[in-house]
Amino acid sequence: METGTSTSNSGSSSRNDSYEAIKNGSWFNQFRNGCNPWMARYAYGLIFLIANLLAWAARDYGQRALTEVTKFKNCKGGENCLGTEGVLRVSLGCFLFYFVMFLSTLGTSKTHSSRDKWHSGWWSAKLIMWPALTIIPFLLPSTIIRLYGEIAHFGAGVFLLIQLISVISFITWLNECYQSKKDAERCHVHVMLLATTSYTVCIVGLILMYIWYAPDSSCLLNIFFITWTLFLLQLMTSIALHPKVNAGYLTPALMGLYIVFICWCAIRSEPVGESCNRKSAESNRTDWLTIISFVVALLAMVIATFSTGIDSQCFQFKKDANSQGEVEEKEDDVPYGYGFFHFVFATGAMYFAMLLIGWNTHHPMKKWTIDVGWTSTWVRIVNEWLAVCVYIWMLVAPIILKSRRQRTTET
Repeated sequence: METGTSTSNSGSSSRNDSYEAIKNGSWFNQFRNGCNPWMARYAYGLIFLIANLLAWAARDYGQRALTEVTKFKNCKGGENCLGTEGVLRVSLGCFLFYFVMFLSTLGTSKTHSSRDKWHSGWWSAKLIMWPALTIIPFLLPSTIIRLYGEIAHFGAGVFLLIQLISVISFITWLNECYQSKKDAERCHVHVMLLATTSYTVCIVGLILMYIWYAPDSSCLLNIFFITWTLFLLQLMTSIALHPKVNAGYLTPALMGLYIVFICWCAIRSEPVGESCNRKSAESNRTDWLTIISFVVALLAMVIATFSTGIDSQCFQFKKDANSQGEVEEKEDDVPYGYGFFHFVFATGAMYFAMLLIGWNTHHPMKKWTIDVGWTSTWVRIVNEWLAVCVYIWMLVAPIILKSRRQRTTET
């Protein structure tokens, strides 16, 4: 029995050592060693990118490719309905693939388990399952596809919320690293430099938005968006620097960059031809700059989905103890949450569908454009306001909860 146990332990130890070698090795080494979770996440990201490209092709060139398919000619919504439905059908297939993976990997905690092997390997089966799930939505009636389009609005909103929490968590983590007692004095200059640069970029960005998107006093909506963003930046800074909060000036500066960027994206999403959107009017023609902007936006969305998917730790509410016994038990823990990873990609499938159709199933989209329309603009603006609310709540929540505990104790 002891010999068998020793053999089992040595086998487990060797597997863990091999996993550690792969994890700590080069990026090429992770791919060369075949089935492992570090290689798998890139493979799933590649599948997601291909699905995005298929959805874009279905929108911009689907009418030419599917003119002989009579099933799609009777859909309601005019000539652009085929392109919109093509996006939703590809999105539904991508969602089904990642949702199946989510259900089959949810709760995986240890490497070398059956679900870990399913997540990290079995690529021949997945290369059959993924195309099959992509083709199935093209056989469904338009009613189901339109219903999925309505549900996708909610799923895309969930994705934006997850991404928002992930971004705020990263900013908070970065601030805590700089403010740690070990590196506080050494990093003080770096913090000041980074915060000053961030605030400078925010102010310059807001000024440029006033020049580009609010050329005269008649552009009241854009003036409101930009001015309100400036007010929110000041509000976050004031609360963060309040003596009771004392969160420093780095996090509000980085959050300022984030909300200024969202405000810029929102105004850029306004329909082409608006008198207050000079940049949009200048890009009314499809040229190489428009194509490059589209490709960059598409890749940015894929990268954002990938980075959010592997950031499951920011959603863990309980911190693990640091006892030696528990550390030994966790040597074979999975490197990231598989279920959360696939859930983010499933909601990301809904999100890229909304971007490609402008969050409106009846909204025609110009070729080589992404996330354009008044619905897209207001989704971005609401996302900006929600980001500020979540950030401020994260600042004041500890104080509010502490005061409530004190009142309860006194009572």
